[in-house]
Amino acid sequence: MMRRIKNQVLQALYRREMSVYELIDEQDASLPEFFELIQSMEREGLIKVENGMISLTDKGLKLCEELGVKKVEKLTCDCCEGTGYAIKGIFESTLKEYSEIAKDRPEAIEVYDQGFISLDGVIRRVEFLFERGDLLKTEIFVVGDDDLFSLASALTGLPKRVFVVDIDERLIDFINKKADEYGLPVEAQVYDVQQAFPEELKGKFDVFVTDPVETIPGLKLFLSRGVSTLKGVGCSGYFGLTTLEASRRKWYEIQKMIHDMGFVITDIRRKFNVYPQDEKNFFRFQEKLPIVKKLGAKVDYNWYKSSLYRIEAVKEPKPLVEGEMRIDEKVYKDEESWATPY
Repeated sequence: MMRRIKNQVLQALYRREMSVYELIDEQDASLPEFFELIQSMEREGLIKVENGMISLTDKGLKLCEELGVKKVEKLTCDCCEGTGYAIKGIFESTLKEYSEIAKDRPEAIEVYDQGFISLDGVIRRVEFLFERGDLLKTEIFVVGDDDLFSLASALTGLPKRVFVVDIDERLIDFINKKADEYGLPVEAQVYDVQQAFPEELKGKFDVFVTDPVETIPGLKLFLSRGVSTLKGVGCSGYFGLTTLEASRRKWYEIQKMIHDMGFVITDIRRKFNVYPQDEKNFFRFQEKLPIVKKLGAKVDYNWYKSSLYRIEAVKEPKPLVEGEMRIDEKVYKDEESWATPY
């Protein structure tokens, strides 16, 4: 795998010098793996790292020429940020209303490992659900809603009902207030995924949406809570997952969990979600992120992106966790959590 990642790094730097954070976005290893590779290439004399910028040395350029590397501009579409989805029709007006609401959102706080995706990104996620037939007259359950997905989806006028649980009372109050103000079929209540799941919410929804923390215990908890809410076969779930804080080994474990719960993976949309530098987002406390400490450079690029998974039940949904599961800090952090505040 690391040979492939090294190829990605060489191809990007052969194009031009770039910020270390932009280079992170050009490859798909986990942050610990990326950092180890950069250190190794620097020791080999292939790259130069200075003031947060990375460039090829003469030795690195020579290696690129020997390998036959070509200078190719970035290949992703500029119009849709590489997602494949334009925002148009009813979703344009939805974005406008949603953007107004989001201006007043509570700030992300580090104790809950909060962070939200871009405004455009949220609407593209809503469009994705619409395209898959998971929005029209459906009942949607949201586990954790830093993104205010509940409000964005309800603004389309398409879902029958959206129900949100989150540990953060500030978010719950904000969502309920805005839902009432705009007359939206959205309800939110405070809930910690470590607590036993409320019986009255089990088996009542068609779709669940979540952006789980990226530890195995955390993912097991978040996905189990979402799965617990589904009515049965044919129901679906959506969640974000990075390669930055989830290595291939972790993806393997996650996909086994998905299958064990009775689901198939129907879609993985790479780099679908972008977490922007915003005065209310988690980059406010970037000095506490392990990757920033190790690189010794301030964030200057929207490098934190995640893939969007869609899963669908082909058997009766079976959550892996049903009762209380207390694991405290292990929910939020493991040895790969280099973009999580410490």
